[in-house]
Amino acid sequence: MEEIASHPDVDLVVIATSGRSGLAPVLAAIRAGKTIALANKESLVMAGEIVIGEAKKYGTQILPVDSEHSAIWQCLEGEKQKPAGIILTASGGPFRQYSQAQLKEVTVEQALNHPSWKMGKKVTIDSATLMNKGLEVIEAHWLFDMPYDGIKVVVHPQSIIHSMVEFSDSSIKAQMSYPDMRLPIQYALTYPERLPNDRLPKVDWSKLTGLTFEPPDYDVFPCLKLAIEAGKRGGTYPAVLCAADEVAVGLFLSKQIEFLDIPRLVRSALEQHGSVANPTFEEIMVADEWARGTVLKQVEGVRK
Repeated sequence: MEEIASHPDVDLVVIATSGRSGLAPVLAAIRAGKTIALANKESLVMAGEIVIGEAKKYGTQILPVDSEHSAIWQCLEGEKQKPAGIILTASGGPFRQYSQAQLKEVTVEQALNHPSWKMGKKVTIDSATLMNKGLEVIEAHWLFDMPYDGIKVVVHPQSIIHSMVEFSDSSIKAQMSYPDMRLPIQYALTYPERLPNDRLPKVDWSKLTGLTFEPPDYDVFPCLKLAIEAGKRGGTYPAVLCAADEVAVGLFLSKQIEFLDIPRLVRSALEQHGSVANPTFEEIMVADEWARGTVLKQVEGVRK
């Protein structure tokens, strides 16, 4: 993948792999001076300081493909002043109104049945736990140079507003469309042009009965809080967060653990970790491997 991402004939690299596998190709593409359409959250979450630092050094442009970050990017186009804040929207997933007792009984099939988006299995489970939104907070921090205190998460079940930007005069810009990943993908591929596409659904205002918003419930979605805290603590904590979550989600998908075991395993790995400040790429990879092994040992210990 690194060879493909840095190939002389390539102009724009779309990086849409899941998990840590995207990090090395991202760095290879940056150092080869390629424009990057980035859909891999983990590369920025694990090594945001390195990725953004290298992008500045080599003059590489990173175009976000995630619908939320694409929305922020679109809202900032033409603006000369830095935004006062960013508001990331979340659908809330299939378990938005579940109790703890109901969450304990969640099956893999239920968790993969997302109400708004059609995605890969790993990101669908992350959306069900809201880990996905926590990773997006960290990603937004690096992409838009926004302090964590300036990034808010709001649950918006209709998934029409994909994110918003607040400015110093208290005005807010929002990017809106029906949930369809073809739109942010096309925007990144054709930027700076906007091309017509008859296959993309248009919002029918006569059929929209309302747009609602609510704060996230951190008790129901502890993964969101864990991710934000890991981002604020920095160092190798975000890398451990990503690795622990990736392993835990894999175990859940293979029906070896329960849904509520995902945040439990991630929290335990973060609590045991001795973070390294301003880590190198090698130190990030060491932390990643440590977290994976730690989660697997915990699960094996429970089985015994």
